[in-house]
Amino acid sequence: MDFAKETSRELEEYVDRIGQPIRPYIPVIARFLIVATFLEDSLRLMTQFNGQNYYLTRMRGFPWGVSHMFIAVNILTMLVCSLMVIARKFPEYAAGGLLGVIIFQAFGYGLVFELNFFLRNLSVIGGLLMVVSDSLNKRRQLFAGLPSVTENDKRTYFQLAGRVLLIFLFIGFIFNGSWSLARIVGSIVGLIACGMIAIGFKAKWSAMFLVVFLSVFNIVVNNWWSTSNAHFQNDFLKYDFFQTLSIMGGLLLLVTIGPGGMSMDEKKKDY
Repeated sequence: MDFAKETSRELEEYVDRIGQPIRPYIPVIARFLIVATFLEDSLRLMTQFNGQNYYLTRMRGFPWGVSHMFIAVNILTMLVCSLMVIARKFPEYAAGGLLGVIIFQAFGYGLVFELNFFLRNLSVIGGLLMVVSDSLNKRRQLFAGLPSVTENDKRTYFQLAGRVLLIFLFIGFIFNGSWSLARIVGSIVGLIACGMIAIGFKAKWSAMFLVVFLSVFNIVVNNWWSTSNAHFQNDFLKYDFFQTLSIMGGLLLLVTIGPGGMSMDEKKKDY
């Protein structure tokens, strides 16, 4: 046990030294990745406006004009709020706006009861909650000399909810697709990492492992660039690819700000 702890400590120190040059840039990279799916979706709605409008009016029963407004509001909200998240300007309002987009699109496109969509968007929401938690952390640092119990409590709960929701993508991955030996092994290892994130034990390292895992998974499975734009799977693969990027951004933000007070990692520091 002592050998394992010492090896783990040395490995952590080594990775810290290797990652030192890019550490200042990780938060902005994480925020960009979190909103990547919204930026891609807004671009897709703009380039496919007529097709989206046709689907909403003919298949979803939207009145003419309401469908136009629905698409336009979604595009504007996603663009503005995504830029606000990246620039860290009013991030709580920006995250709320993007959460509203997720909810309205789920009902508007009739995807409320689609399990894979539901699980993936829970993970995206987890990334947005990490954005809110990060903003509360910056605010607490800014007013470090003032009482901030309420802010601390809110940040702790947002971090807990955010890191728990982030792992739902992996649960969807386990139940979606055909089984193979590699899939079984990957699912077991990934579930262990997800469990460690949920309870906040070695959460940063577990999150980093999932970032690496999802990077490989995204390139191998969601390779939308290998299909033509006319292929029926292109939009689905592209959607899954950018949603996975957003969840990776949430995990990177978890690596940056930590799992929060309601975690085993933080409890260990108190002893």
